[in-house]
Amino acid sequence: MADKEGLKTAKDYGLDTPFQAQGDFHVKGANNLDWGMKKHLSNIFDAKTGKTVMFAFDHGYFMGSTAGLERLDIVIPPLADYVDVWMATRGALRSCIPPSAKNGVALRVTSGSSMLDDDLSHETVAVDIEDAIRMNADCMAVQTFIGADGQLSSLENLSRVINAGLRYSIPTLGVVAVGKDMERTDRFFKLATRILAEMGAQIVKSYYCDHFDEVVAACPVPIVVAGGKKLSEEDALTLAYNSIQGGAAGVDMGRNIFQSEHPVEMAQAVRKVVHEGFTDKEAYQFYQDLIH
Repeated sequence: MADKEGLKTAKDYGLDTPFQAQGDFHVKGANNLDWGMKKHLSNIFDAKTGKTVMFAFDHGYFMGSTAGLERLDIVIPPLADYVDVWMATRGALRSCIPPSAKNGVALRVTSGSSMLDDDLSHETVAVDIEDAIRMNADCMAVQTFIGADGQLSSLENLSRVINAGLRYSIPTLGVVAVGKDMERTDRFFKLATRILAEMGAQIVKSYYCDHFDEVVAACPVPIVVAGGKKLSEEDALTLAYNSIQGGAAGVDMGRNIFQSEHPVEMAQAVRKVVHEGFTDKEAYQFYQDLIH
């Protein structure tokens, strides 16, 4: 094990220097991957913009009937034209999403906790690689709890999924979890995102924070920013804009879309920020024009 004594605190993130191993592929850190991996990543990240609008509606796997997701069959399908990727459980996908939908699939493969638990950090791999293949998943999503009681087991889950994904050319999405006792600082996110990337995750989902551009620069794979708790539509679009400006490869606006009073219109506004270069103010005006 490396000696922690005398380690220099990192300062130079080379923010003005583009990622040096990009090659001719549009996804960060993926140039040396095989054809199958690149095909799946191309189903997630737009080839022209290199970015993605991910939509998570996997909240029910530990929260049950979440506000805004009481009827998956009603709420979700109308969003298909405006989001690039569904992030969901196999049960929700099989029961409520038409197989004809063209969206990419980020399949939630870990589970085991619920809102009735005091500690949500103990999960297990609940979906095997064979079912991920049957679902035609473009990546497998694993919740990881860096700095929490369940860190070791969640990193073991991540390693198992990455190893299985490498055998069958399916990328792994490492999801940085934040709990009530965990940091939400750039120091923490630099550590957590880097750990997941160095373990082999091809995509990392994390949170926006101060000095986010440094977090992105230090992580050799794309970071998708989680929307987190429900914000006002204006604030959520500002979060999306700041994330993209900070170097995020996309956003995952779950609650900030499905708990909006106008989810379809909100999804369209988020898409304008991610793929069309709208500012947050322009996107909010676009949203206002749609709903009036």
